[in-house]
Amino acid sequence: MRAMICRQWGPPESLRLEDVARQPLRPGQVRIAVRAAGVSFGTSLVIAGKYQRKPPFPFAPGTEVSGTVIETAPDATTFKVGDAVYAVLDWGGFAEEAVAYEVTVFAKPPSLDWAQAVPLSTSYPTAGAALLWPQFMDLKAGEWLLVHAAAGGVGMAAVEIGKIVGARVIATAGGPDKCAFARAHGADHVIDYRAGDFREAVQQITSGRGVDAVFDPVGGDVFTQSLRCMAPEARICPIGFASGTIPSIPANILLVKNLTVVGLNLGYYLGWSPHDARFEQAARMADLHRRLHAGVEAGALRPHVDRTFALEDVPMAFRALLDRQVMGRIVVAM
Repeated sequence: MRAMICRQWGPPESLRLEDVARQPLRPGQVRIAVRAAGVSFGTSLVIAGKYQRKPPFPFAPGTEVSGTVIETAPDATTFKVGDAVYAVLDWGGFAEEAVAYEVTVFAKPPSLDWAQAVPLSTSYPTAGAALLWPQFMDLKAGEWLLVHAAAGGVGMAAVEIGKIVGARVIATAGGPDKCAFARAHGADHVIDYRAGDFREAVQQITSGRGVDAVFDPVGGDVFTQSLRCMAPEARICPIGFASGTIPSIPANILLVKNLTVVGLNLGYYLGWSPHDARFEQAARMADLHRRLHAGVEAGALRPHVDRTFALEDVPMAFRALLDRQVMGRIVVAM
């Protein structure tokens, strides 16, 4: 099969299209003929050797796919050959075939095409876990939710899920086009962070009260300034550091305002952490995906794919992503 292969840490341009052997099928796994695969900031860190988990060389990057089941292990009984699915992988997505444990494989909603199904693998579950699960932000109707990078894949998902809950959503994005995109996906208020200080704008929108919850994929100064426009007893969830800077948390602000910081590493539930919790958390993740499917079928969740690239153009896809030319998600279409 053809695959984009990583043989050394480096930029996406270091990947090479090669003919490689099929991956062996292990117990509990299914083989998928890949129709689409997700391009993400996290995968760019894997390719660069900067992610906390480093696959063995050589490997095909890519952790999100959609496609058709073409083979199942004898003990994998949830899906059958011919089923349309999307899946989360350890790696191996940028290839014509991929294997995944069936506990991280889910039926594709019929209303979504192959590319649209890809964001259901990690973007929507990340936003869903952060906003809905009680140990994280446990968002309630009527609360103020601040979503940063709202034109990105996971930010867009957070805006839509916030509206399903009944929250009042404030979104930040860079430039008029991205602000319009965030508004089109449900944001009640949109702030162009390029035009000024979002902290002051949030205070004006909330009449000086501040927000109850903050969804932050950016980090850096965005995190620090978010703390200063939060209401007392509010909570903030960092889910990544797209700014490239990991913030130091000023504990005095947490103390004075009784704030809660709840970090979310969705990889813990997907087998990407030192403790592989994917099997013990399988029922919980399945329930989250059922809730997401209900949102899709109701028309409240609308995964958006900015554009698609061919398998041989994966480096170009990453360059578009890293140059911030994207609204929603970028997908490799086979």
